Amino acid sequence: MSRLRRHPYVLGSIALLIVVVGGGILARPGPWRSTAGAQGRLPAPPRIPVMAAAARTRDVGVYLYGLGSVTPLNTVTLRTRVDGELISVRFQEGQIVSRGELLAEIDPRPFEAQLTQFEGQLERDQALLDNARLDLKRFQVLVTTDAVPRQQLDTQVSLVRQLEGTVKNDQGQIEATKVQLAYCHITSPIAGRVGLRLVDPGNIVHAADTSRLVIITQLQPITVIFTIAEDSIPTVLEQLRRGVRMPVEAFDREQKRKLAEGALLTIDNQVDAATGTVRLRAQFPNADNRLFPSQFVNARLLLETRRGATVVPTAAVQSSPRGSFVYVVRPDQTVAVRPVSVGVTDGDDVSIERGLQAGEPVVVDGAERLRDGAAIERRNGP
Repeated sequence: MSRLRRHPYVLGSIALLIVVVGGGILARPGPWRSTAGAQGRLPAPPRIPVMAAAARTRDVGVYLYGLGSVTPLNTVTLRTRVDGELISVRFQEGQIVSRGELLAEIDPRPFEAQLTQFEGQLERDQALLDNARLDLKRFQVLVTTDAVPRQQLDTQVSLVRQLEGTVKNDQGQIEATKVQLAYCHITSPIAGRVGLRLVDPGNIVHAADTSRLVIITQLQPITVIFTIAEDSIPTVLEQLRRGVRMPVEAFDREQKRKLAEGALLTIDNQVDAATGTVRLRAQFPNADNRLFPSQFVNARLLLETRRGATVVPTAAVQSSPRGSFVYVVRPDQTVAVRPVSVGVTDGDDVSIERGLQAGEPVVVDGAERLRDGAAIERRNGP
């Protein structure tokens, strides 16, 4: 170091060498310098990938939606009407039965014996009546010749009438016993599905029992009772007054699977003041038994059909404080913000009343990254 201090020209030469080498390095283009920077311009922003679909024309239904439950047109609770032993059950639980089909039997022997007794009484009383009538005819002849007193004739007339009443009473007892015998054979009053058996064979049943044998519900046809807002009542009543058939569709709890198709049957006569809704009843053929009593369903009532409406997928419509809009794809693969007036929703589509023409492509996926004039790359579009 002392030598370098003695020769200051050496230090100056070293400093000059460092400056020359460093300047050469800085003058060379490094990896950190972009090609665009060397050319004096910035790169173009990347295109945003989106999916697009063209607006199209189709008929759109105007629907009312309501929550409801499946309600059978007829539900019958079977109970015994006579006292006795349940000797047989002729149905299987869950079986579909027809009207008049035999379901259960009560021991008929006590009633058969009673019927025989009453028939015997009738024959005896009928014989007494026949004999009394013959005596009456004799007394009527004898009284004309004063062979018997008038009082005896009157007594015989009274006896005949008494026996006629006795015979009529016997006939009534016979008919009543026959009815009891008929009640021993329990048949289905409707066609439908039987539920779970609640009384087993061998038990003694009574007409006064509160328990039931089984419940039968009619499945075909079946109805759905659902509710709509009271504001829609005038429209529904107008359609019913004109005799228009109003289709109703029943969907499952998640509104993804259609269960059945039917038609509106009637509307209730009052509004529920607590909820501001009114009940409607729709009827369904239910040929495939997909509707089950007390099942929860979502009902969709078709009010009218708008012909030739312009529709786009629901996902294409965006919202802002200024209203609804869509991103329309231009021929140069950029997008433009287009305010639209939205109509009714039908499935996955929504109708556009103003602001869009059929055939114009709109963005249906990827709109969250767009702005007016943004460049796009259309992928997987129709």
